[in-house]
Amino acid sequence: MKERTTELVEGLRHSVPYINAHHGEIFVILLTGAVLKSNNYSSIINDIGLLYSLGIKLVIVHGARNQIDESLINHKIQPKYHKNTRITDASTLDIVKQVTGLLQLNITASLSMSLNNTPLQGAHISVVSGNFVIAQPLGVDDGVDYCHTGKIRRINKESIEQQLERDSIVLLGPVGVSVTGESFNLASEDVAAEVAIRLKADKLIGFCAEQGVLDEYGHVITDLYPVDADNYIKQKEQQDKHLSSEVRFLRAASKACRNGVRRSHLVSYLVDGSILQELFSRDGIGTQVAMEHSEQVRSAKINDIGGILELIRPLEEQGILVKRSREQLEMEIDKFTIIERDNMTIGCAALYPYLEEKMGEMACVAIHPNYQNSSRGNILIEKLIEQAKQLGLKTIFVLTTRSIHWFREKGFSPAEVDDLPIKKKQLYNYQRNSKILMFNII
Repeated sequence: MKERTTELVEGLRHSVPYINAHHGEIFVILLTGAVLKSNNYSSIINDIGLLYSLGIKLVIVHGARNQIDESLINHKIQPKYHKNTRITDASTLDIVKQVTGLLQLNITASLSMSLNNTPLQGAHISVVSGNFVIAQPLGVDDGVDYCHTGKIRRINKESIEQQLERDSIVLLGPVGVSVTGESFNLASEDVAAEVAIRLKADKLIGFCAEQGVLDEYGHVITDLYPVDADNYIKQKEQQDKHLSSEVRFLRAASKACRNGVRRSHLVSYLVDGSILQELFSRDGIGTQVAMEHSEQVRSAKINDIGGILELIRPLEEQGILVKRSREQLEMEIDKFTIIERDNMTIGCAALYPYLEEKMGEMACVAIHPNYQNSSRGNILIEKLIEQAKQLGLKTIFVLTTRSIHWFREKGFSPAEVDDLPIKKKQLYNYQRNSKILMFNII
């Protein structure tokens, strides 16, 4: 019981920075027809209620592709598609209206639940729907008339923002109205992307059956740039003419990110709590599409000192690193390179040049315990070697007491005190008896 309590406490503590960061932000969440049919749907709704209770402004866009196809077949109407877009004739439009209207009511009812002993107890969520999406006909392509299939003409941005300011959840479906009073069937992914762009949303969130985008080995690809997403989409289009919900969302995410939406997230609707794990943990569990990688390697600045100290203090206490005061770090901060992930310093290293001898000392190499079984150490070494080359240095050396084999694996060779630069030789601590290793820059 004590162990479970500790995990709960640690989880809450680690989520606080994300709770603070997300408060007041706008999230657009896409619930496809597959999500609405899944056994995990009620848990997803409860998690959305939790996001709402944390002060996040929510727009939910729901799809209905699966349900529409099922209803069409039940009515003995064959679903028709051209280039993965539904052809919506008059009889199909009637089915679309019926299905989407029922789904909208069911989602509203799910979000309105506030009985005792339910996760939404006391939430009292206001859900608002309306003519927020103005549509127009998609038209004719390759001689094929899409009939009542449409595209987005305008988003009533101000009206949506007014509802969000009133603490309402805005619920949008895949049907838009036109200025002529007609209804048009829309792709829910297009609605979600366009709304996120117009609202300058912080996040666009979607679901698929897998944990996210998987590589050839079945591992989740945690970060994608829009260009990577585009290449993945092209690959899938060549393999299968019927696009999965994963690919359709990635297309929307790529567009959203290129137009100002900071991050898009793709998680599994089959994994309980996936949306919470993705949004409130540093590494998440799904795939993130963003213009900037969530992790960056950069030169340290004066306001990074706190993060560096937090990272190196445990190692100093264990005698692995030589102790550095805050004042010393302030004076030497220009020597440091850090790896930052979501505003947290997870790695650091410093390069102290000895220009006369064309040598440099690599010092204070530290990686956060959660990321030590990764390539971050290699990344730091490569970055410092690059800096050393720019300074015209020929050799890098390290003094270490615990990481001898690790540096040997990186190409460093044993050396003696006499091999050190004169100034460093004079400061060598014989009591500490650090091993000296050197790397020749090619």
